[in-house]
Amino acid sequence: MMWPFRGCRYAFALDRAGLVGADGPTHAGAFDIGYLGALPGMVLMAAADESELARMVATAASIDDGPSAFRYPRGNGIGIEIPQNPAILPIGKGRIVREGTTIAILSLGGRLIEAQKATDMLEAQGLSTTLVDARFAKPLDEELILQLARDHEVLITVEEGARGGFGAFVLEMLATKGALDKGLKIRTLTLPDIFIDQDTPERMYATAGLDAEHIANSALNALGRDSITVMGAGKLA
Repeated sequence: MMWPFRGCRYAFALDRAGLVGADGPTHAGAFDIGYLGALPGMVLMAAADESELARMVATAASIDDGPSAFRYPRGNGIGIEIPQNPAILPIGKGRIVREGTTIAILSLGGRLIEAQKATDMLEAQGLSTTLVDARFAKPLDEELILQLARDHEVLITVEEGARGGFGAFVLEMLATKGALDKGLKIRTLTLPDIFIDQDTPERMYATAGLDAEHIANSALNALGRDSITVMGAGKLA
């Protein structure tokens, strides 16, 4: 869609995506996916790591016909080398990190590392798992998501945001395309509908149900399988 002021750049850098540890419960970046995703023509990205963030900055700078935003979490990166000349991403396209056949985990943003750990846990249970970094909350990679829905028994979406965001966008698209008509089991993992008390980010995400154990167990429960327990993991609120 063309915005009224072609040639202008409306790029928003969204710091503190997700839970923020010592910054406190009311400083969490929880609600932006939902409200920015409601804007016509918005390009909304979420970085899984510092290398992806560099690419998203370059991508936002290249867009001159509408608004864009890229979100990134508080704190340090994960140690991935940052490209000196980051490539511009194809708009609305995710990336497949690992391919499987039974479960698909579709992660948006900084929970990708925990989603990778969850994938390892599920593989250890004999469950072949696909892992995808969505990159974009809007526009969605409809072709890829429909493929995941068609080729897997379970689809799990993971995001560092409140209800009504990425998972809701995915559900609406799948319903509109008829992809939910054949028994796909889908779970949308979001921040819970509460303000989580200040703690370490790791404990806050465990409380939110967005750590590796909870991601893996969401898939297992969708399949009617017993949950797994990891020593020291947090409890769901």
